[in-house]
Amino acid sequence: MGVIKSGKVVLVLSGRFAGKKAVVVRTFDDGTSDKKFGHALIAGVDRAPRKVTKSMSKAKIAKRSKVKPFLKYVNFTHLMPTRYSVDMDLKKMVDENDVKEDSTQVKKDLKKVFEERYLNQKDLKNEKKATGNSYFFSRLRF
Repeated sequence: MGVIKSGKVVLVLSGRFAGKKAVVVRTFDDGTSDKKFGHALIAGVDRAPRKVTKSMSKAKIAKRSKVKPFLKYVNFTHLMPTRYSVDMDLKKMVDENDVKEDSTQVKKDLKKVFEERYLNQKDLKNEKKATGNSYFFSRLRF
């Protein structure tokens, strides 16, 4: 699919993670041997971090900055692309074989990357990627 590329922030429209935001890790436009339709591997935020203020202690900030990630293969028809993209290189970290066999270690690595990126949002140089990053970690209100 032309619009959905790796690094793009998408909304999941159906299933367990409906209404959640995710980042496309890898796309399979023509499908694979077991899934004969176009789909994508996405890594998303199941539980978003909560609001943090300046007056909070470091322990409270650390507790409120926790992220619960998810990893899933999703059909393109169940994804809605947004105008935002993030600059996270998840392709190296997430291997297709690990997702099928042991996804708990991959989820732990994703959690570390997401939390580190959330806490270091101010360090991003590119303004377009910074807005995508702040959008990705905010809750979807509807």
